[in-house]
Amino acid sequence: MADLDDLRARFTAALDAARGTDGPDPLPYADNLVARWQEPQRRYHTLAHLTAVLDHIDVLESHADDPDLVRLAAWFHDAVYLPDRSENEDRSARLAERALPEAGVPVAATAEVARLVRLTTTHAPADDDRNGQVLCDADLAILAAPPAGYAAYTAAVREEYGFVPTDAFREGRSAILRQLLDLPQLFRTPYGAREWEATARYNLTSELEMLSL
Repeated sequence: MADLDDLRARFTAALDAARGTDGPDPLPYADNLVARWQEPQRRYHTLAHLTAVLDHIDVLESHADDPDLVRLAAWFHDAVYLPDRSENEDRSARLAERALPEAGVPVAATAEVARLVRLTTTHAPADDDRNGQVLCDADLAILAAPPAGYAAYTAAVREEYGFVPTDAFREGRSAILRQLLDLPQLFRTPYGAREWEATARYNLTSELEMLSL
């Protein structure tokens, strides 16, 4: 169970770092996002995923140019999420573009958060995009989970796509796994490459083999 008070405090800290302490009360913004992450259609993209991404950003923060903007991007990156829609990332970015200026975040910082949210569509940050590398690595860190955690992740993803017939799901999921495995690097930060890359590739390969049975 997510610690809602801790999550609200983490959002407030990131928001205040991005805007200074002058501005509207952060809690209504935090509560709106928390409610979004608790919507009933979610099985993997839940508060547990958000918390995990924030935890991984804490581990990777020395690799980011502005870790608090990366944290705000984590809050917004799946804030709009419908499994049967393909434009979730863009809609989430547009939510950030509306909410953050109202909350007192400067234009340039808001634009960076929105850019990072949209980057999670491809998880392909540029070589000099330190903020993007941290967010993408944190979002993909689940791929390097221990066996039980990875199995829970794949089961939750299947539940989210329960409306998709089995054969179609297997085909689509296999295509995603192959695309990931074809990347020269899954993780772009030095920490992610060192600590997560090999395990993630093992997990992805194993899942792909299971889907082909």
